Amino acid sequence: MSTFDHTSLIQGINENLATFRKAQPDAMRGFAQLAQASMAEGALTSKHKELIALAIGVTQRCSGCIGFHVKALQKLGATRAELEEMLAVCVYMGGGPALMYTAEALKAWDTMAAAGAPAAT
Repeated sequence: MSTFDHTSLIQGINENLATFRKAQPDAMRGFAQLAQASMAEGALTSKHKELIALAIGVTQRCSGCIGFHVKALQKLGATRAELEEMLAVCVYMGGGPALMYTAEALKAWDTMAAAGAPAAT
């Protein structure tokens, strides 16, 4: 079971990147623009794009990515059933290591749902 507090983790990442944002404003502005353009509604909905982003975070073993994208998915009204189906694909494609991060993503989902606005089930 994951012992990460994903809410604190993403808050800490944001705080730790504050000086980098000041030192490299053009690069960080470019990253923000890339993220905004990539996640905008198009042929795929923003929710589907966030599911893809979380899948990549799980299979690349990025705890920060898990936190940020779980939070975004809950804001977009994703359901736990959608999350679980996507995680099944992660395990299929990523094997045992993805299964370990699947547990982390589920823990993040449950913790954030309990702490914030109720997530869809």
